[in-house]
Amino acid sequence: MKAQTAKTRRIRILVAKPGLDGHDRGVLVLARAFRDAGMEVVYSGLLPSPDQVAQMAVDEDVDVVALSLLNGAHMTAFPLVKRKLEKLGGGDIIVVGGGIIPEEDKPRLMKMGITGLYGPGSSLQEIVEHVRGRVQKERRRG
Repeated sequence: MKAQTAKTRRIRILVAKPGLDGHDRGVLVLARAFRDAGMEVVYSGLLPSPDQVAQMAVDEDVDVVALSLLNGAHMTAFPLVKRKLEKLGGGDIIVVGGGIIPEEDKPRLMKMGITGLYGPGSSLQEIVEHVRGRVQKERRRG
């Protein structure tokens, strides 16, 4: 049997809600959607710190970190996870986000490389395709 390479292996995705946000229904729906789409899903559990999310992403060798916040802390928590990933050698890990994110915050997050930024009511198919597209693009580049 042929070993999987980074370009052919299933997408590994960490789904996390960093910080103080205990609203987990949406993130659990996302985890199931990613799993049903054939991805390997790692769930951080509730209330991990940004440091814990970044460390878990590196330890689990994920391709993507999917962050979700509904408490308005996205401009603090999302960039902090991204910076911690870079410090831990996980700068190549894709970061996508979602939750309650005002339109005026989206360009700043996207400039940091945090994409997706889907809110409640977004199509699960659209979110899954965004993640697949980002991974395919990075794998072609690498």
